Amino acid sequence: MSQTGNPTTNGRIPIYWRLSNLYFWFFALLGGLLPYWSLYLEGQGFSYLQIATLMATIQLTKIVAPNVWGWLGDRTGQRVKLVRYGAIIGSLFFAGVFMEPGFYGLLLVMLAFTFFWNAILPLYEVITLRALGSAKEKYGKVRLWGSVGFIGAVALVGAILDFVPVSTLPWLLLPVFAGIAVSAFLVPAEQGERKPPAPKGSLKAIITHPAVITFFLMNFLLQVSHGAYYTFFSIHLEQHGYGKLSIGLLWSLGVLAEIGLFLVMHQLTRHFTVRQIVIAALALTMLRWGLIAELTDLVWVLIFAQLLHAASYGALHAVSVQYIQGFFGKHHHGQGQALYSGLTFGAGGAIGAWLSGFLVEGFSTSAAFWGGAAAMAVAIVITWRGLRPPPVEQE
Repeated sequence: MSQTGNPTTNGRIPIYWRLSNLYFWFFALLGGLLPYWSLYLEGQGFSYLQIATLMATIQLTKIVAPNVWGWLGDRTGQRVKLVRYGAIIGSLFFAGVFMEPGFYGLLLVMLAFTFFWNAILPLYEVITLRALGSAKEKYGKVRLWGSVGFIGAVALVGAILDFVPVSTLPWLLLPVFAGIAVSAFLVPAEQGERKPPAPKGSLKAIITHPAVITFFLMNFLLQVSHGAYYTFFSIHLEQHGYGKLSIGLLWSLGVLAEIGLFLVMHQLTRHFTVRQIVIAALALTMLRWGLIAELTDLVWVLIFAQLLHAASYGALHAVSVQYIQGFFGKHHHGQGQALYSGLTFGAGGAIGAWLSGFLVEGFSTSAAFWGGAAAMAVAIVITWRGLRPPPVEQE
């Protein structure tokens, strides 16, 4: 994308709104899908283990997709075109849901859809920062619309599903897919600039550093612990008598807590070390899963547990961004980000979903959350022994 001119305007529509638009619709789809897809699958008659497997595909393709699409983006410099392809082709694959293809057919549909869908965000983050140019401080205001889209979709879809069958969920998501496709074509095309080659020899030394290994293990276990949350939280709440709108509002509360944490994170880093923040966040995450497992019937406890999303996602993600910048530097930043996404959100999230499926199938949804708490106990020990602060960003 051209770096010249005013980064806040482009054509008749200000660039701020062009960029914010896709974030809004992308995360609106996540807000309409993540809290309710497991309920849809349950309504289609799938077993808990099948539900866990299908939900795991959302994370599983993150192992491969960011690397493939990031490499294509760096090699061609045509990230906007790739985002458009991802939006259109991903939507076409999702349409396979309407054929009601059965478990294996739906598994293929989800794998194909999420492979293209998971291509959009990593590419778009680069597009956004390049489009803003010297006005990178505006990134937070642009990205905030993603949270607005998520919260709005969660609340709206939840309210609608209180009046219509959950089997209508794919139809409710169609306007969101249309919004993603349209907004992708509002983003101005790039000039095909390619990434300069990085110096050789340093990546292996980075990924074998003991503190980096600890960092990835901690984040892997963190996402394993989230498997029960992303796969069975809505089913768990429904089993305890909560309606679709209540479920949606509880999901939204977690995102609001995350936003609040991001706003004050700079204050926390002034008063506490990275190690202190991480260990406290892991301990609060362990507490969160225990509260959800045992005290689901107490609404005020659930509200408190959802506010702890500020720790289990917000604080730990903010620290992780610092780690990747500090250890991987500018030349390996993209590879560090791909490893972070693939090894933690991808592999950790998928394995967590599958393990929670076995626990729910064999015991209960509460057992799955206790499994998440156990993963956090292991993560605390590993972090206590091996985590070190990231260095100043390398050149």
